[in-house]
Amino acid sequence: MKILFISFIAIIFYYFINKAYKNTKDIVINRIKINNELFNEHHPKLNILQLSDLHLENISISPDELYEMLKDEPLDLIALTGDFLDRKRTIPKLVPYLKTLNQLQAKYGIYAVLGNHDYVLHEKDLKILIETLEKYNCKVLQNENDLISVHGTWVNIIGIDDFSTKRSNMEASYQGIKPGTNLVLTHDPNIVLHMKNFHFDYLLAGHFHGGQICYPKAYHLAKMGKLARMNIIKGFHMQDGKPFYISEGLGQTGVNIRVGSRPEITLHELTLVMADREAIKAV
Repeated sequence: MKILFISFIAIIFYYFINKAYKNTKDIVINRIKINNELFNEHHPKLNILQLSDLHLENISISPDELYEMLKDEPLDLIALTGDFLDRKRTIPKLVPYLKTLNQLQAKYGIYAVLGNHDYVLHEKDLKILIETLEKYNCKVLQNENDLISVHGTWVNIIGIDDFSTKRSNMEASYQGIKPGTNLVLTHDPNIVLHMKNFHFDYLLAGHFHGGQICYPKAYHLAKMGKLARMNIIKGFHMQDGKPFYISEGLGQTGVNIRVGSRPEITLHELTLVMADREAIKAV
């Protein structure tokens, strides 16, 4: 009887683990529209592909599959919001994904910020990761910004370094920006709680994986900051009247399973608002 019970438990355990692994292949494409009510000839839009938390040690989509899912999407900009990998030996695995992103031919290029897992790498290996990203046309922003013009409207692409590892410097990130639309890329969304005096029109982040394993709530995220304790771990939200989005990520960390979450590819359609003031830190 005891053996039968143990066998039953083992079968149930195998079933749930197998289902949780299959969930990692059930990739969702989420489409988000921001300021859509303003869209007209005076307010151009920017189509952004966001990929976050690839965690290439545990990713369940191949570069070819990623290309097939996105090849027909009209992309203006690609935003990579951190946590590419954990180990030096995984860096070569990043290359075919970067080649795929280049194939998508985003009009204004590819931008990247780093996450807490990337900073696990030794300094020389982190340098190799950054050099690999840059070799394949990714602009890596570490507390800095870049400027693009979209049909005559300035867009500041502001890359704030990882908040969870205390590398964020908002003053440096915003230095020299022009009046226009502020698009912030960062990894840990908890930073929005500290940006009351730093204007953004849209902020993209990741970090939480939507909980990855939710039972039914992601209690294990409690130590990952105030947003997690407020159960703000995925999707669209507002902070101080400003919109931000938390991706559930494309890969997994720790174990290659998901329960109550799905890997995510996000397509953001951002209607641009021309600002008549500089977005600088209030004194």
